[in-house]
Amino acid sequence: MKNESVVIIGAGIIGLNVALVLAEQGYASQTTIIAEHLPGDTSINYTSPWAGANFSALSASDKNALRWDQLGYKHLLKLAAQDGMKAFVRETPSTEYWDEMPSRTKLDSMASYLKDVSRLPRSSAPIQVANMGKPQYKEIPQQDLPEGVACGVKFTTVTLNAPMHIRYLLQRLRQQYGVRVIRKKVSGVTSGFLSKDTKVVFNCTGNAARTLKGVEDPKCYPTRGQILLAKATHVNQNVMRHGKDYETYIIPRPHSKGNVILGGYMQKGVGLPDTLGDETESILSRTKALLPELESPETDILAAFAGLRPSREGGARVASEVVQVDDSERKGLVVHNYGAGGTGFQAGYGMAVDAVGCALNELEKLQAKPSL
Repeated sequence: MKNESVVIIGAGIIGLNVALVLAEQGYASQTTIIAEHLPGDTSINYTSPWAGANFSALSASDKNALRWDQLGYKHLLKLAAQDGMKAFVRETPSTEYWDEMPSRTKLDSMASYLKDVSRLPRSSAPIQVANMGKPQYKEIPQQDLPEGVACGVKFTTVTLNAPMHIRYLLQRLRQQYGVRVIRKKVSGVTSGFLSKDTKVVFNCTGNAARTLKGVEDPKCYPTRGQILLAKATHVNQNVMRHGKDYETYIIPRPHSKGNVILGGYMQKGVGLPDTLGDETESILSRTKALLPELESPETDILAAFAGLRPSREGGARVASEVVQVDDSERKGLVVHNYGAGGTGFQAGYGMAVDAVGCALNELEKLQAKPSL
């Protein structure tokens, strides 16, 4: 079947972004998504709905992570401007702090593209920057940083209503592009080769990549987080503090009538699906210290949730390999795209661009015509 030429295993933010990039490049009619869980579902084994989610400086400083961040930021800004309400994406003022100084490589990369205002020297008042047309951020002067903070920046971030955004993506892929979607649990990566017509399989299985037959990547591990969903209509800014062994954040959920995500935890190797009362109390204490306006009668805690970020030692894996499909001599191309950890919503589009690029030779053989 024509629409089985390209198959994506997984319908989290990573798989959905791969489908979107394929559709934008004209391969929608040849693409099928197969996944055990789809947007609208909730499961501890389906991470994307539990995300904050936003663009933040949480990611690593390696060349791939920096490039994926930049591509993702530009994509999300465009989406916010063109379809923000339907996509549940919005520009949001942001302040981020680090307890330990981040690499200059990281800060310089961010400064080259993040949107907003002029840069502040560390020990002086605001000054005008000659090229105001270039998007820049500002670093917070040392004397204005909270106690225990080594570095802080302000910029315009993009926040997302995670469960609604992935529902938007799925609906768009189906209705605008005609991508086929099948609810199905696969036992191995070669199960993605649905028929003899399948030429490329994208493995976007997140945490399952550790145990999925044919992948079984020992570098994969879950990173548990716990978050609180709060009603706080008076909070309209993103604030984050990156500690050595903790993460504290306040992330407004766009177009949710005032909901805010409070977090959190980064528990490497922990797969516990439960939510814990003492962690709830810690989150409340830390977020109120970070943003005192949360200490208000207008703040109403609605629920606590846990999620397992799909992490990987050494960073995300975006790479292709030729595999034997079955007992015959048939070979097929698998493109692996997993291990984004807590950066899937901000880096996912950039990762998808690279993943699709890995399959370009095979895709071009399909002689796809642009989708309408």
